[in-house]
Amino acid sequence: MLRDARDLSKFRLSAFVASTSATGCVMASASDVDFATVFAVTLGTFACSASANALNQIIEREFDGMMKRTRGRPLPSGRCSVMFAKRFAFVSGVTGVTGLYAMTNANVASLGAGNIALYAGVYTPLKRAHFANTWVGAVVGAIPPLMGAAAVRGTVDFGDFVLAGALYLWQMPHFMALAYMSKEDYVRGGYRMLSHPMYDANGRRLAGVAVRNAVALMPIGALAVAMGVTTSPFAYETLALGVPLVGAAAAFYVAPSVVAARRMFFGSLLYLPAFQALACVHRIPRDQNTDALGSFRRASAAFPWHCVPFAAANDWSPERERLRAFRARALGPALSETSHAPFPFLPLPIPSCPHDRAYAEGKR
Repeated sequence: MLRDARDLSKFRLSAFVASTSATGCVMASASDVDFATVFAVTLGTFACSASANALNQIIEREFDGMMKRTRGRPLPSGRCSVMFAKRFAFVSGVTGVTGLYAMTNANVASLGAGNIALYAGVYTPLKRAHFANTWVGAVVGAIPPLMGAAAVRGTVDFGDFVLAGALYLWQMPHFMALAYMSKEDYVRGGYRMLSHPMYDANGRRLAGVAVRNAVALMPIGALAVAMGVTTSPFAYETLALGVPLVGAAAAFYVAPSVVAARRMFFGSLLYLPAFQALACVHRIPRDQNTDALGSFRRASAAFPWHCVPFAAANDWSPERERLRAFRARALGPALSETSHAPFPFLPLPIPSCPHDRAYAEGKR
């Protein structure tokens, strides 16, 4: 029974989900971390995840039996009854939600209950209907860090979405790799993943999603610093951490194969624990900087946006308009026009160009 309960909960997956909730709790804490709260939200999140995974297996038991990867699970293999699985899912869900309510607050309990419903009620049936299920699943994976943050303060702020956003983006390379490696199994089970031949015949479309999201992960560290969530070394460390993942995704895009997908999959497994550990090491206690949105605004105001043509082209303040007119005279009409759509990234941004220095000095 213990083995069946472990497999119904997808123990390792649930433990991983719980770790993201614990990280969110630590990141949202003041100088002194309340480890009793961290433990409570970790345990409650684990129970909610176990319930959702058990419900998923109850709904998909017939289809799991069609796939090599899942036919050994408790229900399709006949190791346990459907009634046992239902009782386990019920007890886990009630324990998780009520435990979160009692040990943290109602908002965390609501997020836990909502995530069970979203995973079992939306994501699971959508897997057999449309490949958009992966994006819904990514939302499910991004909620536990917010549960951890809400456990500390009762609510969430903009800074808490840094970790949640990283979780959302990270899931795409991870699950696209899994979808490609198991694409024949998914077709056999009737699942409409993006790796299905009717959506992606050669794997390039799936690989493109992985590349885009891996690239989107790169500036997350800088965003965390700009919002006052972490200290500045986190930006450089996460940038270095993301390079191998982008490289693996790019290699997968150039030549889609099971070997390349497996490299990207295991690369993603290394990325996220390291990201979470670095975030905790470099976190700025929230009692020292509580206004993440204000920090971002201050960082944005200090950034030299006048050197970025796209930003300048879309800002209609009198000051930027004066700079645009100055650049038109200094650089000539041809280059000036290429700074606007459909060429918003030309000319290349120059951090300290002579024309801007002249403008700053008030010269025409």
